This record gives sequence, structure tokens and C-alpha cells, in this order.
Amino acid sequence: MSSREETLRQLLQPTVEALGFELWGVEHLSQGRHSVLRLYIDRDAGISVDDCALVSAQVGSVLDVEDPIAGDYTLEVSSPGLDRRLFSLPQYDRFSGEAVDVRLRTPYEGQRRFRGVLKGIEGEDVVVQVEDHEYLLPFDQIDKARVELKA
Repeated sequence: MSSREETLRQLLQPTVEALGFELWGVEHLSQGRHSVLRLYIDRDAGISVDDCALVSAQVGSVLDVEDPIAGDYTLEVSSPGLDRRLFSLPQYDRFSGEAVDVRLRTPYEGQRRFRGVLKGIEGEDVVVQVEDHEYLLPFDQIDKARVELKA
């Protein structure tokens, strides 16, 4: 997660939690002069379209007051879905035992993509087993990781 995304997370998390949801993740994608701020929310009972609208309205008010994003942007609020992206070390630990697709910013042991079973975390590393080899992937080098849907 970028420092901008972490700043946005810290700003918006109290509002999302006050509404009874978990702020699963934050993505800020720049597209020229326009950008997209995408929030993923979750809770045990699942997420409905009405939940997303409620969070969008409340978060939108916070963003209007705090104005943390320069220029035009679109706010999107969504469920993380079944093939959820993982954003934090506790999330990796939570999905230990699941199939994952991890992409790194730079190659590690000659590759940038690792598809295998998430074994958990060790310190600041994410442990992924690919066939008969376990890789300790530095968390700060992970670009994106998703839980893979079971066939």
C-alpha cells in the first residue's frame, strides 16, 4: 500500500468503522487528471448495495471537508468479493491455507508472480508454498495479491 493510500486509510477508517463495517482496503488510482478512490468494505453479514451507498455518502462528506485528493476523482465503494485482494499482513494471516496469486514489484528468485497456497506470515514476510517450495516474500515488495476462487 502506498503512503497516500495509507494516509487515506487512516483518515477514512474511523468513519467506516463507526458505520459497523471493516475497511478492508483502499486503492487510489491516478488516471491523468482524474483519479479513482476505491474503498473495499466488509462485515460478517456481507455487503449490500445499500451498505456501499451509505458508506459512500458518509465518506464523501469526510473527503469534502478534509480535501485530501487534488483534482477530480471518482469515489467507489465495494465489497472485496470472493477473490478478494489482500492489503495487510493480518489479512494474509487470516487467509492462511487459501490459494493465492501474488505479484511482486521486483523479481524475487527470478520471478514476480507466485501462485500457490498461502501458509501465513513470518515477521514482515508472506509465506507462499508453490508446489514443493516455500517462498518468504517480503511484504513491502508485494504489488498485489488476491485470494483465488476454488474451482
